[in-house]
Formats: sequence, C-alpha cells, structure tokens
Amino acid sequence: MLTVFPLPDLGEGLTESEIVSWNVKEGDTVALNQVLGEVETAKAVVELPSPFAGVVSALHAGPGEVVEVGKPLVTFEVAGEESAAPAAEGGAERTPTLVGYGAADEAAGSRRRRRGAGTLPSAPRRAEPARVAAAEAPAVEVAPAATVAPAAAQVPVAAVPVAARADRPRSTPPVRKLARDAGLDIALLQGTGPEGLVTRADVQAALALAPDQGAAPTRTTAPGADPALAAPAASGTPVPAADVVQEAGVRTLGGRPRTWDVPVRGVKKATANAMVASMRDQPQVTEFLTVDVTRSMELIAQLKRERGFRDIKLSPLSLVAKAVCIALEREPGLNARWAGESITMQSFVNLGIAAATDRGLVVPNIKDAQALNLLGLCEAINSLAATARAGKTPQANLSGGTFTITNVGVFGVDAGTPILNPGETGILAMGQVRRTPWEHRGEITLREVMTLSLTFDHRVVDGAEGSRFLADVGAILSDPGRTLTMI
Repeated sequence: MLTVFPLPDLGEGLTESEIVSWNVKEGDTVALNQVLGEVETAKAVVELPSPFAGVVSALHAGPGEVVEVGKPLVTFEVAGEESAAPAAEGGAERTPTLVGYGAADEAAGSRRRRRGAGTLPSAPRRAEPARVAAAEAPAVEVAPAATVAPAAAQVPVAAVPVAARADRPRSTPPVRKLARDAGLDIALLQGTGPEGLVTRADVQAALALAPDQGAAPTRTTAPGADPALAAPAASGTPVPAADVVQEAGVRTLGGRPRTWDVPVRGVKKATANAMVASMRDQPQVTEFLTVDVTRSMELIAQLKRERGFRDIKLSPLSLVAKAVCIALEREPGLNARWAGESITMQSFVNLGIAAATDRGLVVPNIKDAQALNLLGLCEAINSLAATARAGKTPQANLSGGTFTITNVGVFGVDAGTPILNPGETGILAMGQVRRTPWEHRGEITLREVMTLSLTFDHRVVDGAEGSRFLADVGAILSDPGRTLTMI
C-alpha cells in the first residue's frame, strides 16, 4: 500500500521547515524509526525518524526546499493487508493514504499502531549532522568575493540552467548561507562534492570569478534561469548581476552586487514576527543603571584559581544570571506573566539566554535556574551556548522562558533597549565591562564599570518594582558579598 507521510508539526506553532538533507533515496528500504533526513525549523535542525518500515517510493522535496506542515514529504510502499487487495478493473492506480503524527489524527494513529508504526518524540532530538554534510557543517564568516584565496578559483564550477536540472543541488545550510549572503543563486552551480554536493569551495570559486574586471561586461541569462543571476557572455561561470550595472572602476561594498534580496525565513522570520508581536501587545519601559563591578571582576579572577572553576569558562554573564535569580525572588513581578484578566505569578525561573548563532538569534532557557548555585549556572550557560551554536537546542528548551538576559557587551556595546520575548515581563541587557574613571572612596580612579538596561512590561509591574529589581541586581554586582543580606 502506498502511504504518504506529511511534514509533521514540530511544535511552537511552526508552519514550515526547510529540507537540510536526506539520508535515504527513492527505492531504499527503511526500518521503523530510521532517520530519514534532517529539516531546519525556525529554531533548530531536527532529525525525522521514519514512521513506517517499508520502501521509499517518492521524496516530495529536495534539500534546500521549504515544505509546509501537513504537505506530503515522503511516500512509502508499506506491506500490509491492504496491499494484498487486487487492483480495480481497468488498472486504476492505488490511491496513497495520507497519515499524520500524534493525537491530531487518532484514526490514523490507530492504523499506524496496528501496522507496528512508531511516533515522533514530543521534542525531536538532534544528534550528529547527516553524514553527507559532515565535511561542510562548521560555519565560518562570509568571505567577500575580493578576498577569496586564489586557490579556490582552480575548482571547476559550471553554470547549469535551473530548468535543465531535475532537482536543486544538494548543499549544507552554511554553504547556502554563504551563497545567499553573496547574492549567488546556488541552483546555478554544479557541485564537485560527493553525488553532486555543492561545497564551500564551489561557492568561493564562483565568487572569486564574479567581480568585474574593468568595464562592465554584457550579461546574458540562460533560458529558464533566474534573471536576477546572469553570466557574462564570454564565460560559463555564473556571476551575480546588479540591478544597476556598475560603472567601470566603481567599487561596491565587498565587491557585491549593488542590490540583492535575502529571503526572510527560519530563525530570522520567527524573530521578526515575535518582536513585532511583542512591541504591539506589550507596553514596554526601559531603565538604565551604570554599576561599578570591580569587585565582581575580582571575584571572577579569584574563582578561576579555585579547583571547582579551574576547568570551566566563568564570565560576568554567570554572575549576572545569579544576581537576576536572587533579585527575582525579592521582586517576583518581573518573573510573572500577563494573562489578560489576571497576572500569573511564577515561583520558578526559566532563565533565557539570548544567543547569536549562524542561523540567527535564539533564546534557549535554563529550566529552574533559581535552584542552581553559581557553578551550576556557569555549567548550564556554557552547555546552552554550545548546543545553540551547533543548532542542537531541544525544542523544549526554546519555550517556557520566564525572564531573559541578553549580553550585548560581547560586541563591545555599552547599553541598549532590549525588546521583551512575547509573554515575558522582563529582559536585562548587560553591556561591556569598561575600565572607566569613577569616584571611589572620595577619589577619582579607574574602575571596572558596566551598564545594565532593563526592559519590563508596564502592565505587570510599575516603575517602582522595576527600579527596585534593577537596583538589587546592581547592588549584587557592585558588592557580591551583599548577596548574603538578600537570601
């Protein structure tokens, strides 16, 4: 029997996913729960286990394509009683059965259980990257075309019209991002990797040949190809075409086209929607406090010499996280949630840590952070950052946050006006630690200084509560020993 497996709902209200890679091909026999491939949601890259044991009859989308939740993803030839039934007279084709995951389709779930099928875990796990993408997994900074190493130009790259290809070229997310940022259509590249995989070297080779040499060349577009990308008439290598042809000798930023479009999807799209909803639905106020954190920095230096902290990364973020948990106990309104007709108070802290990754901004949270000591918080933050950068954050850790910290100081920034995560009441931005002239014990001397920026939902807490919370965090950081008087 032919059975269609649609893209399942991966949680958090996500409506679509991009196919990253397939571990199987049409005609392969797969076992129950065997990993079929990987998809990229707005928050993470997750594996898709097979809900059936059978033969892959059709893959309905290729790597790089976006599929909506509920749309056909894979068609299986599944053995069963139904498949033994004779075909109708006239040789009519068998009609595939559309099935779903989980409780949304109880009848379909019952049929799967009778066939011995499994179900997706509630939070899909993300193990090692797919084998075919392992060589390209590490993400690097985008290299401008003008600075690509000359050796990359030796890699053979050929332009192939989109209409002439049976499917889109396979590549990995970092490689696709490199091409997108440079305004290069990866569909025009012939991959030199295994089974036609488009590699980073392929993209860099195309970019190395892209800049104009002298006068602007005459550009042509292959039949069926994207008109936004054209190749010079004298070359078979694709070159990003500017909306306005550059004049001879005029250099653009990074040697890139004058304009190009970058699709807004994935993490970028989810973040944009969340920020718009936050500013629309929550009246937000931001307050600032500049604090002498010299004693905190001295404490960090002292702890790094102790055995328990010697082999772990300890940063000001860990101290700020601990200070926030203590201050939230004294001002619980900053940890509450607006519920329309009431305010939901919460005696636990799921502490969100904003993390900038190659895929965009994500905010995983540490569950029950209030129960952790400083060492536990430090370990949790380091683990959270590593999994976020690798795109392995479990879906469960991306929801349910109660308060967020964003560290803009790592970018050399002193302060900002952070926007609340929808549903949360407070977010604290910590700026860089700057050595600054400061009054200390009646004299002006150089001290380690940090600016804190607190944004809060004015429906839930008023200015007095917000100010007291910010003052408590500042007091702890200026004199860590004062913590003993607060707990």
